[in-house]
Amino acid sequence: MDRRKLYVLTIFVTLSVRCGCVANYTRDDFPHDFAFGSGTSAYQWEGAYDEDGKKPSVWDTYVHSRNMENGDKACDGYHKYKEDVQLMVETGLEAFRFSISWSRLIPNGRGSVNPKGLQFYKNFILELVSHGIEPHVTLYHYDHPQQLEDEYGGWLNRRIIKDFTAYADVCFREFGKHVKFWTTINEANIFTVGGYDGGNTPPGRCSTCLSGNSSTEPYIVAHNLLLAHASASRLYKQKYKNTQGGSVGFSIFAIGFRPSTNSKDDEMAIQRFKDFFFGWMLGPLTYGDYPEGMKRIVGTRLPVFTKEESEQVKGSSDFVGVIHYLAASISNAQSQPSLPGDSAFFTDIGASLTYSGNFSAFEYEVAPWAMEVVLEYIKQSYGNPPVYILENGKPMKQDLQLQKKDTPRIEFLDAYIGAVLKAVR
Repeated sequence: MDRRKLYVLTIFVTLSVRCGCVANYTRDDFPHDFAFGSGTSAYQWEGAYDEDGKKPSVWDTYVHSRNMENGDKACDGYHKYKEDVQLMVETGLEAFRFSISWSRLIPNGRGSVNPKGLQFYKNFILELVSHGIEPHVTLYHYDHPQQLEDEYGGWLNRRIIKDFTAYADVCFREFGKHVKFWTTINEANIFTVGGYDGGNTPPGRCSTCLSGNSSTEPYIVAHNLLLAHASASRLYKQKYKNTQGGSVGFSIFAIGFRPSTNSKDDEMAIQRFKDFFFGWMLGPLTYGDYPEGMKRIVGTRLPVFTKEESEQVKGSSDFVGVIHYLAASISNAQSQPSLPGDSAFFTDIGASLTYSGNFSAFEYEVAPWAMEVVLEYIKQSYGNPPVYILENGKPMKQDLQLQKKDTPRIEFLDAYIGAVLKAVR
């Protein structure tokens, strides 16, 4: 596999603009502390799914049980990480975002640390920093150990909060000397909806799947994700912050919304979407509770924070990680889910969503306005927190012509980098 394909997966913050392609800006137009980088996740990049003591994650189980394309080899980063770092150097990256595989580091989810997994991450991180590339580490990217799923249901059970915190403790202790940016949970809202409402991502639960309940499980899982994040964040502040000086954040999938019409119903639908996509996670992290509109709609199916939990979650994220690819038009649709199958989550929202471009074919519309809208909304609604754009980019079908002239992605990134600069200004 061509190692350069690694970087089509995600663009962290934004790709380096030193190419001087079609941009009307330079690096100097951005603040000096604005970081440009790239990124991927453990399952997309590492491969070596059963080597050196690693045990199955829910990703491994999900794809193998369905005979789907898998990450057994992926980009083979586990063996070729030094080559990848050289590519990062050639690209001019200032930062690299990656995730740690929980089941490689602590194969059973708790207990003994895998020495070979530990050494791999230490070697990779040192390779990055020795070349002047800042590591940004995600602790959880859809891939908790299958052992925890089998034993007590994974994120559906509050027992995972203790196990996740212990896993985070190992990471902070072993890697924190060189890692200053930690994201606890990757795009928590989409992991929750995909894994427990639609069943189209691990662990593949939904009302019409072999197991699951789409009307309750997404809200239970999200609650536990927030509590696990808060627990890990508190641990870092109490045990490591003073000596390591890092920060701990949380990431969400952020769509740029616009109403389909100028009707009052569509405007109200937009607000419901914002409550469910942004406020579901950022409300508790900023204000200590879920949005009032969401509480009213979901009712008793939405877990309730105790006073102590609310205080722990509120203010527990040092930054917001934004995953942004899509623009969408929203229409009011009180009783009709917007996705195929049984989507209680979208029924709760009471609106239909139409993606700009052909979402199923990964042909995203170039809509830089959506990036501006997302950044502005987070600033105005959630206390102007520090923001890292952890993913943005344009997936493409493999095409030999792209190796010679990759114009579509250049144009996409040019437009979005420009939108970010406009938002900054």
